[in-house]
Amino acid sequence: MDGNKPIMALSPMADFTDLPFCRLVRECSGSDVVIFREMVAAEAIVRGNKRTDKICVLDPIERPVIQQIFGSKPEVMAEAAVFIEKNHKPDGIDINMGCPVPKAVNQYNGASLMKNPERAQAIVSAVKSAINVPLSVKTRLGWSSADNAHDFAKMLEQAGADAVELHGRTKVQGYSGVADWDAVGRAIKGLKIPALVNGDIVDAETAKIALSKSGAQGFLIARGALGRPWIFKRIKQTLETGTDPGDPELDERMAIMLKHAEYQVEVYGERGLIKLRKHLPWYFKGFDGFRQYRADAVKVATIEDVRRIAESITK
Repeated sequence: MDGNKPIMALSPMADFTDLPFCRLVRECSGSDVVIFREMVAAEAIVRGNKRTDKICVLDPIERPVIQQIFGSKPEVMAEAAVFIEKNHKPDGIDINMGCPVPKAVNQYNGASLMKNPERAQAIVSAVKSAINVPLSVKTRLGWSSADNAHDFAKMLEQAGADAVELHGRTKVQGYSGVADWDAVGRAIKGLKIPALVNGDIVDAETAKIALSKSGAQGFLIARGALGRPWIFKRIKQTLETGTDPGDPELDERMAIMLKHAEYQVEVYGERGLIKLRKHLPWYFKGFDGFRQYRADAVKVATIEDVRRIAESITK
């Protein structure tokens, strides 16, 4: 954190924080944002899975950028981190210990590591000793309660983590309910490493409250950045000047959406617009006619399809 300026970061989101979107966030929000890429499976990296390796390809414009990995075996996690550092050169490695989805948890990855602190500690220690870039860990308040959140965070620090990011919900909560920023504060109290708070931060006001309640050095935004890649610039200006500039005008928002589609095609080819379908509704959420736009968005197959939606909104 630079003086009184909090660390601002784009939270890693599976199937969302890929190269096109992260590039767009950087262009719309400037150099102050730390970008976390979507998680990749350490096992797939070690096995030489080309599709997974391609996900880790970075564009220089994204920096500073952190690559998140997940897995349950210390030696595999370390090997994957070394491979990614050598071949893709991220500015840091992040370990996912908070993903609540069954696919991750059932494989003893993600949030399940909160129930196995010994294994979690071994993973952090193994990865830290194997890489040269900073190591961070993203986790939650706990499995079903925040009772042991402080002990877990302290263990991560002692195992070698250079920073922690804490989502203010438990695994059982998933993404329901309300993020408990006070509980995040209790969990990170006394840590000597930077801690970032995550969950329900969508604007400057919620960022200020989350930082105040948690005492964290910074914050991450996840869903609040979808369809709003400019959100960090807006928050920064509001915090610095006390005046909220608001979202861009409608025509500019649609131009940004079109640019996202163009970046998607550059990276994935036109078939990549199928992958973009889950992004598009976020750009016009809250607009009159949202349901119809959403129905059109989930069917786009060409740039022209995206352009027609944009024109129908701005006309």
